[in-house]
Amino acid sequence: MQSVNDIRSTFLDFYAGRGHEVVTSAPLVPQNDPTLLFVNAGMVPFKNVFTGAEKKNYVRATSSQKCVRAGGKHNDLDNVGYTARHHTFFEMLGNFSFGDYFKEEAIESAWKLITGEYGLPADRLTVTVYHTDDEAFALWKKIAGLPEEKIIRISTSDNFWSMGDVGPCGPCSEIFYDHGPDIPGGPPGSPDEDGDRFIEIWNLVFMQFERHADGRETDLPSPSIDTGMGLERIATVLQGKHDNYDIDLFQKIISASADLTGQAPDGDMAVAHRVVADHLRSCAFLIADGVTPSNEGRGYVLRRIMRRGMRYAYNLGAKDPLMAQLIPVLTSEMGQAFPELERAKSLITQTLNSEEKKFRGLLERGLRILGDELENLGEGEKLPGEAAFRLYDTYGFPLDLTQDALRREGLEVDTDGFDAAMAAQKAAARANWAGTGDAASEAVYFDIRERDGATEFIGYLHDSAEGVVRALIRDNQTVEQASAGDRVEIIVNQTPFYAESGGQIGDTGVIRTDSGAVIEVEDTRKRVGALHGHLGTIKSGTLNINELVTLEIDTDRRSRIRANHSVTHLAHKALRDVLGDHVTQKGSQVADDRMRFDFSHDESMSREEIARIEREVNGIIRQNGAVQTQIMSYDAAVDAGAMALFGEKYEEDVRVLSMGYEPDDGERFYSVELCGGTHVQRTGDIGLFTIVSESAVASGIRRIEVMTGEAARQHLIAEAERTRTAAETLKVPPAELPSRVGALLEERKKLDRELTNLRKQLALGGSAGATDANAPEQINGISFIGKVLQGVPAKELRGMVDEAKAKLEKGVVAFVAVNEGKASLTVGVTDDLSTDVSAVDLVRAGAEAIGGKGGGGRPDMAQAGGPDGQDADKALKAISGKLGS
Repeated sequence: MQSVNDIRSTFLDFYAGRGHEVVTSAPLVPQNDPTLLFVNAGMVPFKNVFTGAEKKNYVRATSSQKCVRAGGKHNDLDNVGYTARHHTFFEMLGNFSFGDYFKEEAIESAWKLITGEYGLPADRLTVTVYHTDDEAFALWKKIAGLPEEKIIRISTSDNFWSMGDVGPCGPCSEIFYDHGPDIPGGPPGSPDEDGDRFIEIWNLVFMQFERHADGRETDLPSPSIDTGMGLERIATVLQGKHDNYDIDLFQKIISASADLTGQAPDGDMAVAHRVVADHLRSCAFLIADGVTPSNEGRGYVLRRIMRRGMRYAYNLGAKDPLMAQLIPVLTSEMGQAFPELERAKSLITQTLNSEEKKFRGLLERGLRILGDELENLGEGEKLPGEAAFRLYDTYGFPLDLTQDALRREGLEVDTDGFDAAMAAQKAAARANWAGTGDAASEAVYFDIRERDGATEFIGYLHDSAEGVVRALIRDNQTVEQASAGDRVEIIVNQTPFYAESGGQIGDTGVIRTDSGAVIEVEDTRKRVGALHGHLGTIKSGTLNINELVTLEIDTDRRSRIRANHSVTHLAHKALRDVLGDHVTQKGSQVADDRMRFDFSHDESMSREEIARIEREVNGIIRQNGAVQTQIMSYDAAVDAGAMALFGEKYEEDVRVLSMGYEPDDGERFYSVELCGGTHVQRTGDIGLFTIVSESAVASGIRRIEVMTGEAARQHLIAEAERTRTAAETLKVPPAELPSRVGALLEERKKLDRELTNLRKQLALGGSAGATDANAPEQINGISFIGKVLQGVPAKELRGMVDEAKAKLEKGVVAFVAVNEGKASLTVGVTDDLSTDVSAVDLVRAGAEAIGGKGGGGRPDMAQAGGPDGQDADKALKAISGKLGS
């Protein structure tokens, strides 16, 4: 028997031997079609190649493309498990020609592969062609030798493919396998075609026309080929089965599920095993491709698939999370073809474990409520929509999960009632939001959020992406169009631009359209908690809502931001290691040029402490360990040791970033924190870490400013250059600079002391033998010394006044120091006078003369200042006048 892996390899090897480039499957998140939730067909990754927007270095290709159909227009979720061929995840084998070969080679190679390499009997095969495609009809007859009755002309759109309302299109030719007369059903095009006897296994699309807006179809200059063969379907045929779930891949997963639950793989629990097996593949591959469970967009679809699979696991009686336990079987079967499964194995397992543990409690409570509601239903009644909405709103039951639970009971949900309850909740949310005090201009974002849903951020994995413009905002108003010179805010359905939050600044970059519009994005901000607003100026062209755009972040700037954000985690851990466990983050700002980090600590750090932190962080950087991301519940993350920031609001599910390894334990992560920002892939990407400043912010809060990478290197180079310049100026080697500066400082202190003494001598009457020109003035029997001192520092006045007072038996001293046009006034009164004469009253009288207000001190010593140094003499006259009055 040919295994699924054998069948895949045979297909790819066959077309590789015919000059086709074997192209690795693209991620499930579309890179070139923002209108799709997920890649849902083999040709999606080649869409731009078919339209001519993208050129490859090959003209023929083959692939086994991962596909998911579980949301939007292509949604097979409700049927999975109940039919033989519905899946949420499947592989599409395909061969493609981009203007190289056309119908004849496509038909010839397909026939040779299917009857030769795969060995299917020709008499079991039937083909269809579009009813006007005489060329394909003739080629099948010539190449395959099929009788005309087995080449069926179909006039419906089933046999005419188009990329959209306009663009490439063309007729199809489908290959059907006949399972035999024992299976009910008729050939394609017959009244019984919906039976299971004739099963389509391959579709050949002949892309030969261009459809225009007016409905015309003209010949493409380079006709192309796009084929798609479902791997699961062809495997079913080649393994002699009729049901996709009977092939080896599914049977191994189902067998493992049966062993873990003790439930037989067939019988009453067959559907449950099938659902678990199918949904396991979707969940694993979506997580591996960067989708995380959430309440919006792709994450919401993933969560719906998870919860449906987990409900059936619950029905199987699994005591522990079942889907996570099946990951080893899945990676064993598919890991060789898709190595991303092995790389993301721990992330997939952790995410499934966390989700299933959390959902089990919700499920048990929800099912009890559902059971109570069903007991109250009369015969033929539907489950009230309000009850279904309560299950959705309180217990996380999507509507389709409730409908699926009722399906086995033959019951339905009042969907109109559900929609009405949903609308009522939205109205209440709007009213509550309006009452929060937000600016009225913010209402525009709430309307967009309610109409179009949240912006999906895909910037963890992508630096550029395509998106669809959902809204244009100019001057706080939504507009249909904006033109060159307009400052606008652009809301799209998905974006790689990070919106400012969690201390990380928003991305900048460029948005472009195929029509030539260029928008320079200057900032990205988060609106009403869910929308990413791209703020910028239209440099050229015109931008319209619903237009397809390409979004490109400034990757160099983002790289610097990533490094600075990642180093906040490492610095936080190092600060705790060096200063103590009392250290917690109190705020941060992550920019492209530096990082600012605030933390709790009572005193400034010593140079040695700073050096220890730098050594520790740079040691982790040099490890160059991979930064690992996990998604788990908040409680599970904290229980696992992740650092959570006090006062920070976290979602129910959180991203956990693990970086580096403890130097003394290579198995234990150095830093584990909750964070939704963007980060480096390896610690070595940070390059270098240096603390450029440390200061106080508030009582008990310190701040460090940090540089990383090239900015840190340039900073250290500049520091070294300043050191060299200083050494050259002082004519000493750099190594002797500290001792030389120390000696100069001592010399400066000595000179300052000598200068102070000289000033005192000048102020107090000079040296011994000085004349009585400095003798005190007598005012009402009080000795008064008053002097204006140019260039004497204000801080020296108090000591000089005290020395002058000591020379007086009974008196007052007033000195005014003038520096850079400003005056400082100090007045002293001897103790025997201070009960009768107040230095405070005198200094206030003098302060008015130099433009000052008030003044203060004690009765024996007071000080004041003023801006009018030129009036210093007037201050002394005012004081002497006060004494004489």
